[in-house]
Amino acid sequence: MSSGQATSPSVHFRIMTLDDIDRIVELEREAFATPWTEEAFRNELLNNMFARYIVMEQDDRIIGYGGMWIIIDEAHVTNIAVSEDRRGLGLGEKLLRELQRRAVYYGANKMTLEVRVSNEIAQRLYRKFGFEESGIRPAYYSDNQEDALIMWAELSRGGPREEEEEQAW
Repeated sequence: MSSGQATSPSVHFRIMTLDDIDRIVELEREAFATPWTEEAFRNELLNNMFARYIVMEQDDRIIGYGGMWIIIDEAHVTNIAVSEDRRGLGLGEKLLRELQRRAVYYGANKMTLEVRVSNEIAQRLYRKFGFEESGIRPAYYSDNQEDALIMWAELSRGGPREEEEEQAW
């Protein structure tokens, strides 16, 4: 390979399987103060008919994942995380774009999520994807009783996308 090679190889997405749970729990622990457990993910994949979870892979390694519940025409983002060593490379954008694309595929025309009021980095990302503030959930986070900002976005059939990602889908 030449020294001019891109620093961020392409990523691809696939549906999360039970075999992925150990790695997903590792990512949860890196990303969140109160991470979901193996049992929680197992329950989501086996018993929650509304749940849709994907993983983002790069070089055959899971580097991120996202999940949502599709209820009628709304998508509720449950989790989204990128590996600590891959943050700041635009991969969170790719992951959120893929979640939005799949939400539209499953019939959603709106998407919602909660985010810590102190998490400005995530809020900036969400705003970039059309999310707007719609309220506060007081003391939502159990680790420190921090409030959650509720955000909503309208989803379009075209949705946000990048030319380069078309091939990875």
